[in-house]
Amino acid sequence: MKYTQLGRTGLKVSRLVLGTMNFGPQTDEADSHAIMDAALAAGINFFDTANVYGWGENKGRTESIIGNWFAKGGDRRDKVVLATKVYANMAADGEAWPNHDKLSALNIRRAVDASLKRLRTDHIDVYQFHHVDRRTPFEEIWQAIDVLVQQGKILYVGSSNFPGYKIAQANEIAARRGGTIGLVSEQCLYNLAERRAEMEVIPAAQEYGLGVIPWSPLHGGLLGGVIKKEVEGGRRASGRAADSLANTTIRAQIQAYEDLLDKHGLEPGEAALAWLLTRPGVTGPIVGPRTAEQLESALRAAELELSEDLLSGLDEIFPGPGPSPEAFAW
Repeated sequence: MKYTQLGRTGLKVSRLVLGTMNFGPQTDEADSHAIMDAALAAGINFFDTANVYGWGENKGRTESIIGNWFAKGGDRRDKVVLATKVYANMAADGEAWPNHDKLSALNIRRAVDASLKRLRTDHIDVYQFHHVDRRTPFEEIWQAIDVLVQQGKILYVGSSNFPGYKIAQANEIAARRGGTIGLVSEQCLYNLAERRAEMEVIPAAQEYGLGVIPWSPLHGGLLGGVIKKEVEGGRRASGRAADSLANTTIRAQIQAYEDLLDKHGLEPGEAALAWLLTRPGVTGPIVGPRTAEQLESALRAAELELSEDLLSGLDEIFPGPGPSPEAFAW
């Protein structure tokens, strides 16, 4: 496994991030523990979760599964760079009591203590804002974070789903306040089929020294060989991938993508992950395996070297938006 620094920090993290969103809803606790053991054995040290994972009446379940895994010992917690998120409404029925969601100082304090309890640990390495809170000023947010850092409950702070201007605003306010290093990472939707982050989000992250952690690297399975699987009688596309394939233009694009990778003797999902590892500013994509086999595929992707010819072919099929402001101004 290869490692890199998380943005401008001294924190060394693996170039694959283990996403845990499926732990609980899709993968039972025993299999989730086995996947985490295999990931750690392969050198993946960066684990990502969120307080809301588990969903519905089981919100928080995923953090609890991870906490039970830590409790098994064997230096599991010491070897993991643990990232979780705050923002979501944690009420099982979806009706949040006032101040039980978003990024008020009150909810941040409440949420971090609840996550620590579920995760069975005394600190969170990277505490991430899951979404922009348009009503809470960053002065309040950073004051709450400063207290948590001083208490030793969190070490670093990251964002998720932030536009470029919010990354800039958050870090400029942090710099003016002093005493905090501000955001150190941004977790954004970014993959071959969805490259809009290249216009503003990734340039802002690079300018302010944030590591970029792409989520949905296979775009809901669309980049994982869905047409090939259909033809071979395997698992059919569902969700976002199925909706996309209903569009004939997108289906033709995905067919061209799968044909190109077949020509190079590569698996589509593995190539899509490997492509992200070539992108400027990317720390590592989040892989969310439901099974041990899916984790093994992601590990193979981390070792792939994509040729310039292949990279050019991928750019032709999935052209990026181009730099900002030229992409939208000229």
